[in-house]
Amino acid sequence: MDKKIRYLERSIKEDLTEKMVFLGGPRQVGKTTLALHVLGGDKSHEAYMNWDDVHAKPKIMRGVLPAADKLVVFDEIHKYSRWRGLIKGFFDKRFPEQSFLVTGSARLDYYRKGGDSLLGRYHYYRLHPFSIPELGADMGTKDVEQLLRFGGFPEPFLKGSEVAWRRWQRERLERVINIDLRDLEHVKEISLVELLVEALPARVGSPLSVKNLREELGVAHDTVERWLKILENMYVVFRLPPFGASRIKAVKKEQKLYFWDWSQCIDEGARFENMVACHLLKYCHYHEDTLGHKMELRYIRDIEGREVDFVVLKDKKPLFAVECKTGERNLSRHLYYFSERMDVPVFYQTHAGGADFVPGDSKKLRMIPFSRLCREIHGV
Repeated sequence: MDKKIRYLERSIKEDLTEKMVFLGGPRQVGKTTLALHVLGGDKSHEAYMNWDDVHAKPKIMRGVLPAADKLVVFDEIHKYSRWRGLIKGFFDKRFPEQSFLVTGSARLDYYRKGGDSLLGRYHYYRLHPFSIPELGADMGTKDVEQLLRFGGFPEPFLKGSEVAWRRWQRERLERVINIDLRDLEHVKEISLVELLVEALPARVGSPLSVKNLREELGVAHDTVERWLKILENMYVVFRLPPFGASRIKAVKKEQKLYFWDWSQCIDEGARFENMVACHLLKYCHYHEDTLGHKMELRYIRDIEGREVDFVVLKDKKPLFAVECKTGERNLSRHLYYFSERMDVPVFYQTHAGGADFVPGDSKKLRMIPFSRLCREIHGV
């Protein structure tokens, strides 16, 4: 695999002929590397303008951009409080002779959700970690095991070293908490946010109780909610709501939480479920960002506690549901129950192994390895 090629590159290049492109995603997921590859250069290229560069910053402020370059990349410019107005001025004056690719931390995504003076002038992409479809449809069981073990962020996955993974994970979280968090929000209780992040891996895959977190941390309910929202905006975690189908007496409010870096989960089953969640979220975001469909990733749970881990919706209609099991050779009874009561075309039970398990003749119920599930939903 060419380390420089990422799955969004072609779409980004096409969109740059029409509008600006904003590229968001977790820290160290490869945004800058992808932007430089689209630019056709490295960090020394004069059209790569990083706000943290003492030489680039005054040029950006004065509007001194490299006129000979068709594309200009702005990195970390969101750290400037008036960056949106600055970028808007560049675009209105210079496009289509010059196009702009803007990358940075989650703040790009965070601020675009409010009143946005740039509305209609850009396409927004969310770059995800490596996944089975991106790495290659012919990935074997050992490749999936390495992805499960080290996560999908480029550096630890490509190194494939336990020591490198531990050091990378510690350093990344320190930067997210102690640098990005301070840039993004006025949070005084940094140490308590660290405790919150440490408490969350044990809660992956289960309905999240903010009440329990509030009691554990000794802070107000609204404070925990605010911190969780900040961690979502910074692409540390994401939460999934239940799918409220009336026929099954679904729960309405309980959310489940997952990490963008599934390797943070210590429990084997939770890590596999988190990896599946990230793959499905990437599938949803890709279809939203490139094709414009309204995609949703939810889960199914009724008031009796019966549950299926995930359901993917396209334009409000269910496409498929997925239940995760590690080493389980019997189909979950919850799949049978919900398949008889819900208008979901297919229910998958997936595992990390390499063999198919055939649960009878039902076309609505499938039990397959996760690598095969990825090929099926991506049409490979």
